[in-house]
Amino acid sequence: MRTLLLLLTVKSVFAQDAVMGAGATFPAPLYQKWIAAFESKNPGPGITYEATGSSIGVDRFLQGQLDFAASDILPDQAQLGDAQALPSVVGAVVPVYNLPGLKQDLRFSSEVLAGIFLGKISKWNDQKIKSLNRGVDLPEAAIKVVHRADGSGTTFVFSDFLSKTDAVWKSNMGAASTLIWATGEAANGNEGVAKHVTATEFSIGYVEFIYAVQQHLSFGSVRNSEGKFVRADIDSITAAAKTTPGTGNFLVTITDAPGSNAYPIASFTWLLISRTTPAAGAKRNRLMAFLEWALTTGQRQAAALGYVPLPEDLAQRERNMLSVH
Repeated sequence: MRTLLLLLTVKSVFAQDAVMGAGATFPAPLYQKWIAAFESKNPGPGITYEATGSSIGVDRFLQGQLDFAASDILPDQAQLGDAQALPSVVGAVVPVYNLPGLKQDLRFSSEVLAGIFLGKISKWNDQKIKSLNRGVDLPEAAIKVVHRADGSGTTFVFSDFLSKTDAVWKSNMGAASTLIWATGEAANGNEGVAKHVTATEFSIGYVEFIYAVQQHLSFGSVRNSEGKFVRADIDSITAAAKTTPGTGNFLVTITDAPGSNAYPIASFTWLLISRTTPAAGAKRNRLMAFLEWALTTGQRQAAALGYVPLPEDLAQRERNMLSVH
């Protein structure tokens, strides 16, 4: 009986000290695998992560309902207050399309992408697309645009890139997680956009790079700040991440990053933690231990799961920051 009571007491303490997180859907599979791997080697209070979407996760975190949150949308430091945002891995957004019989990857510029998603370029054989893709047999077919219906970090990253590189897009749409679209059909989530594009000939949409790879979707290269057409892969996304300034400020976007090898629609996904709450105790210790693990062992596991790990110097700067909090 004493053993049973002791076990129940320990379980109750662990439940009270459980670390709770929620937020972005893009890194959710990685975070859940990280948590399972960490807990298997480090017994202690449980850690949970719920894929609610960036906005909901951040709102719950700011209301004190969570110990950490995750966001694909660049956090606003004024909104965060005493919270700290840490990049966890690197992501990217790619233009995906369905052109029957096409045997070559297409090239896109920000002007062409903005024109398509603003409804100003409406045919696949438009001269602006043809000039980037000489020798490609483009059909005289209407472009069927697919965009997100829900608020998402994917939309934020895509629109942030276009806002930086196309004046017409910036003045008409801007950068946001939710947009009032000028044209196209709406779908929920990366999965919804991908399914719609796959089922609709002559369509185009945008999804997370990892999702495009896993679903075997056709996606194009994009012209970067150096004028080079770059296809998203681990090397080109990492090249964009390496342009982060060597400071303690991790609230930076890496869309339209400098460098001839940098993929231009790359982005961090962030973990949000409080600098002060919880200040100490088992829950705080557990969270700090998990973050330290995520920035070391977890980074080495990221690529195997299809994610792009942080550049080592950036991860080291984050570990240094954590060591003084």
